[in-house]
Amino acid sequence: MSAIGNFLWFILGGVFMGLAWWFAGLLAFLSIVGIPWGKACFVIGQFTFFPFGREALSRKELNGKDDIGTGGLGIVGNVLWFLFLGVWLAIGHVISALACFITIIGIPFGIQHLKLAGIALAPIGKTIVSKEVAEAARRARAEATVRRGG
Repeated sequence: MSAIGNFLWFILGGVFMGLAWWFAGLLAFLSIVGIPWGKACFVIGQFTFFPFGREALSRKELNGKDDIGTGGLGIVGNVLWFLFLGVWLAIGHVISALACFITIIGIPFGIQHLKLAGIALAPIGKTIVSKEVAEAARRARAEATVRRGG
């Protein structure tokens, strides 16, 4: 089912926002200091091309520990990202979502655009995984919480 969703998503407009992410990545690479953000743009751009069956998950939620992107430096990185590129990508996704909501068949696509708008606001510290991996990580974290006693 996700293959059909991804195909329809791509040909009905997902390609444009994926290209917007890649363009943002090129802009980030041009600044040299933005190379880490640019790399993230290309990963999320690929996710934007084919989002069904995958999701963005915090690396802390996946690994159970902080890293450079999920700690204090990640917050600073997300603020800089938001100010320079994130807000524009989020606006693009919201406009695309509104266009999708016009038709009944477009509602799932509009919801996906809103999820991507949230990612566009703060992508640092996130990774793209399959739905199964995300569910397994959440289940493992819940079991560990129960073992610790709450």
